[in-house]
Amino acid sequence: MAEMVVVGFDNPTEADRVLTELTRLQKEYLIDLEDAVVAIRSQDGTVRIKQSVNLVSLGATTGGLRGALWGSLIGLLFLNPLAGFAIGGAVGAGSGALTGNMIDYGINDDFIKSIGDTLKPDTSALFLLVRKSQPEKVLAELKGFKGHVIRSSLSPEQEAKLQAALSQAHPPSPVEGMEAAGEMAARPT
Repeated sequence: MAEMVVVGFDNPTEADRVLTELTRLQKEYLIDLEDAVVAIRSQDGTVRIKQSVNLVSLGATTGGLRGALWGSLIGLLFLNPLAGFAIGGAVGAGSGALTGNMIDYGINDDFIKSIGDTLKPDTSALFLLVRKSQPEKVLAELKGFKGHVIRSSLSPEQEAKLQAALSQAHPPSPVEGMEAAGEMAARPT
């Protein structure tokens, strides 16, 4: 069973950065995402939604391949497989793109829009549908990001652990960064 989590961030780029990190963790098999969506509310109040899975291009590609295959087979019956390949591919790509545009995959778009409308201007939110994960390792990697859980289907204990990991994030202040740079410069090489 997949778990749904919505995390809000106080700036418009942080949700994208977390999604990039989660994509890296997915390549390391620490998390398995079924769907991920970023919602960004701009300064003027408009909400932009960025899907991680582009269903239109996916539908066009698979539809084009299926159409080309069936077109070639039907073209063989009429002794013109190249024309069948071209016509079948074009029809398949068109119908696949149309189908991909109509499908609502993963997280419900109306739910994303309703949460996106509640965001403050110049903030973002990350919507995740997680199939499975290694929670301790994933939470350790997310400690560098500051956010807050908006909604989740996690147990109260799991949600508290996630919120604690996101609350521990504190980027170094400019003074700390300058002190660290000064210490590095003062060290003999």
